[in-house]
Formats: sequence, C-alpha cells, structure tokens
Amino acid sequence: MRRLPPLTAVEAFVQVARLGSVKAAAQELALSSPALSRRVQALERFVGQSLFDRRHQAMLPNAAGERLLARIAPAIDALAEAIDSTTGQQDALKLRLGVLPLFASQKLMARLPELRAAHPEFHVDIDTAPHPTARLGESLDAAIVLGAEPDPALYGRRIDRNRVSAIALRSLTQGPDAVTGPDDLKRMTIFVHRDMPETFAIWRAGIGRPDLKPAAIDHFDSGHLMLDAAAQGLGVAFMLDAHLDGAHDDRLTNLFGREVESDYSYWFVCRRSAMSNRAVRVFHDWLFSSVATAGDEPVRVAKAG
Repeated sequence: MRRLPPLTAVEAFVQVARLGSVKAAAQELALSSPALSRRVQALERFVGQSLFDRRHQAMLPNAAGERLLARIAPAIDALAEAIDSTTGQQDALKLRLGVLPLFASQKLMARLPELRAAHPEFHVDIDTAPHPTARLGESLDAAIVLGAEPDPALYGRRIDRNRVSAIALRSLTQGPDAVTGPDDLKRMTIFVHRDMPETFAIWRAGIGRPDLKPAAIDHFDSGHLMLDAAAQGLGVAFMLDAHLDGAHDDRLTNLFGREVESDYSYWFVCRRSAMSNRAVRVFHDWLFSSVATAGDEPVRVAKAG
C-alpha cells in the first residue's frame, strides 16, 4: 500500500486552506499556531512543494493547494461523517440561513428536497430579515445576499451572473399608446429595488442613453412586490433577467428586448471561521454543485486574522 501522509497533517492543511489563517485554524483544532504550522509544513515536505502563498496574517492556497483541497476536502468530510455515524454522534445538522425572499422562492425552496435526500439529518432555519451580513456569527451562520461584491473580511462566493432587464406588462407594447422604445420611459414610472439602487443607471448607460429620465422612480424593498406591480401595469421594474425567468409569469416581458451586464450578483457569504461548521460546508457544497451558475472560485482576501 502506498505510504500516506499523517492524517493530522492533512486535517491541518484543510482547516488552514478553508479559513485562510493559521490562527483561526489552530483555534478550531485546539492547537498552538506553531504546532499547526509544523503539521502543514510536514504535508508540504511530503508532497514536495509549497501549498500556500504566505502573507501577513494570512495563508492562502496557491494553485497546487487549491487543487489538493478540491480533491481531499470531500474525503476528509466524508471520513468525519462516517466516524460520527459509527460512534452514534451524528446529530442533526442545523443551518441558520439569511436569504432574500425572492431568491428563496425562485431558486432555493424547490431544490431543498435534493439536499434533504442526500443529507436526511440536515435542517435549515430560513431568515428573511434585512441586514443579514451584520448578523453573521450571531443569529446567522451564513447568508445569501445581493450586491456588487461581499465584504472582503468575509468568505464570499458568487452564485450567479446576471443582466439588467426592463420588466413590464406585455400588453404595454400594444395599442395606441404602446411602449416601443426607451424614450417612452419619459412618461412612465419605473421601479428600483433598494438593494440594487443603480440598476436603472446601469441599464441606461449600457444602452447608450445615460441622460434618460423616467417620469418617476418608486423604490421597493421586495422583489416579489416589484414583479406584482409590474404585472398590474403600474410601471417598469428594473431587475435581473433571472428574476424575470424565475417569475414564470406570461404577463411579463423584457420590455425592449435589451439586456445589460449587471454589477449585481447573488453571493453566498459567511464568516471565514464558519467554513469549519459542517452544516455550513454541507449547504455550501450542495449550493455550488446544484444551484449556482457562476462557476467562480471562492473569494479569498488576506484579511483573516
């Protein structure tokens, strides 16, 4: 049988790679920082190459480290799960997740049975209250947020990429007062979500009309209500193409057939230390294998202490 490195060295490598910090990983494994560093160095000697870019107060996996992490982290997690199951210590996995209601209804809820089938012990508390990132580590373990980019102090990974669309009642394109082009917005009300305040500015710049002004702008804090208002013919909702696709409402259309690359995306975020929480890891890995479409690597910023 081929000789393998010590399991303790592999475990140390996985924790440091996930948390981006020797200090955080040492606390998680109840070791001193020097002891943990020695274990990581032992693995690097075994594989014959460096696995990290070492920076001030941070250790970030290099290309070789990322490849090794992708291959062995699932095996380490499966081993821990098997040990827990054998020893009778496999408790229910509980995740406290902050999520926007529209994402939950359009993307998440219909897919959760897949996760439950793979992990019958997994349970999730859904929290749709505002400001989820401020509550990470307290009332929330992780969150799915909408924005241009996550707080660099957090672990963040992009879930999707989208375009901005002008979403409105299909019948507005018909009749004597039909809306036929962007200039018709000068006589219309538009809707903008407070979490995406620049959507209209992004859209009008993208079509080459940066000075275009609508008759009025109404602000919403609910994507559901924006789509409902558009479906009632009350105005034009500037939202993401994924929102229109997920609405499955034949009354609605992309009003001008134009889409502009959006600065806004959905992101999975949590505190870096939360990636050592098995419930967070299970949900994270399932989300990016079954729901996410961006294909981005995790955001690893050298700010972890």
